[in-house]
Amino acid sequence: MIQTMFLTAALRRVKDDFAVAFKRDPAARGRMEVLFCYPGLHALLYHRIAHHFWIHGLKFPGRLVSHLSRTLTGIEIHPGAAIGARLFIDHGAGVVIGETAEIGDDVVMYQGVTLGGVSLSKGKRHPTIGSEVVIGAGSKILGPVKIGGGAMIGAGSVVVKDIPDGGIAVGVPAKVISRRHVRDGAISLRHDRISDPLMGVIRRLEERVFHLERMMRGQRKDDSRAAAG
Repeated sequence: MIQTMFLTAALRRVKDDFAVAFKRDPAARGRMEVLFCYPGLHALLYHRIAHHFWIHGLKFPGRLVSHLSRTLTGIEIHPGAAIGARLFIDHGAGVVIGETAEIGDDVVMYQGVTLGGVSLSKGKRHPTIGSEVVIGAGSKILGPVKIGGGAMIGAGSVVVKDIPDGGIAVGVPAKVISRRHVRDGAISLRHDRISDPLMGVIRRLEERVFHLERMMRGQRKDDSRAAAG
């Protein structure tokens, strides 16, 4: 009975992993294409097997399956990582997910993402990602930080501090610049259209310099009139 329940739950999880590719990727043309040509899906299926081995004390088989997955997909997921339902890894090349990483449901992750550690300790040393988070291409989330549900991490950002629910974080190191709301799974994938806080500061400085120069020109004109009079 217990084995039947486990098998049913596992099949349901695999079905959800398969279906999410159609929901998140407009390039998906058919089931056969997704089944055979999506490395993110392959890596996730391998991980489900490796993680099952890992949590049941079969460490070496878990690592062996994980190693095989990395060889075939270019995506490295430690068998100890806890991954929720419907993770979508788009493209996937260069993704690394560490041993103590935890990922919630309905997360979208692009190529080159690292959920890495910054400690040699055996305890919790990798990030915890909430549900419905979008992690942009090339982002690095380091250490046991927490990324709140519905957050968005801009492409190329380096996160070393906690991000609140719905936070939009960009930069190196990443800073929260605004918040967003996620309703009924309507996740925005536009991790390329996130304002740059540094550019915002530069624009404000440019506006200030322009204003001061205009004031100085006006003052020179007044001085010239006074000298002529």
